[in-house]
Amino acid sequence: MNTRPYRRAAAVTLTVAAVMTLSACGDDDPAATPAAVGKATVAGVEIEKDPALHNALPESVRESGTVRVATDVPYPPFEMYVKEGESELTGLDYDLGQALGAKLGVRFGFSAQKFDGIIPGIQAGKFEIAMSAITDNKERQQVVDFVDYTQSGSGILVADGNPEKITTLDDLCGKKVAVQAATNQLKLLKSHQAACDKAGGGPIGIQTFPKDSDAQLALRADKAVAQVVTKPAAGWTAKTADDGKAFDLVEDPAVPGGYNASPNGIAVSKKLPELTVAIQKALQALIDEGTLDKICGKYGVASIAVKEATKNEAVD
Repeated sequence: MNTRPYRRAAAVTLTVAAVMTLSACGDDDPAATPAAVGKATVAGVEIEKDPALHNALPESVRESGTVRVATDVPYPPFEMYVKEGESELTGLDYDLGQALGAKLGVRFGFSAQKFDGIIPGIQAGKFEIAMSAITDNKERQQVVDFVDYTQSGSGILVADGNPEKITTLDDLCGKKVAVQAATNQLKLLKSHQAACDKAGGGPIGIQTFPKDSDAQLALRADKAVAQVVTKPAAGWTAKTADDGKAFDLVEDPAVPGGYNASPNGIAVSKKLPELTVAIQKALQALIDEGTLDKICGKYGVASIAVKEATKNEAVD
């Protein structure tokens, strides 16, 4: 999981066992008009337009009826194609975009864009916003504003039923754990060795692999008791692999977003401060109604949803 410029904190290689389809479609034509603007059913929730929030949008967005959204596909569970080789989108970010669009009474038109071109595209006026599991940090805040919607860090994936009763990182002491090489997750395990030594539980038996999928195979083969990977990837894998019967996601209540979690945000053009405010208010409404929890839960990671819609939350 190698860091990339303007990428999420890390990228992930993941075998998707199942993809949940949506009633709405994504395409590469953000100017297209949907059949019904201001109403949608997302994650089983019916969402309707809030006239006050619609009126708070910038005039240019109200007139066009569309918010142009950049996204980098695929990055499960945040953004995926429903079928390989086709343009229809699904995923946590896409679902959230449809919910926000319905609440604001405009279309959120998603367009695929390479990640390193997303923020430059916003700066150039090609897109108003980006929804692509982007880590909110101070460097990026210099050129875009963020409305933060999830907290995402490292998670622990275990065999179905959690036979070793793993509940925290401390429970990995003295056990074999699979992880992809050269990742933040490997750094996390190495940094926890001192705590294991202090507790007398023995060192973590770290097993590194070239890809996340290789580490997952080691867990399947009982060569490791756990795999440490990004929490969203762990949750999605637990939900979809073998129809949810292969793995479980460990939920440590002390760190609901995962270990060393950082905020993920919707990036918004600094030229459109009214849009930032409107999206923040619409997101808060979805939080208050329980919709954000349901959207995240649909992808196996309800715990990463924030409880308050904040702006530029990162302090690094």
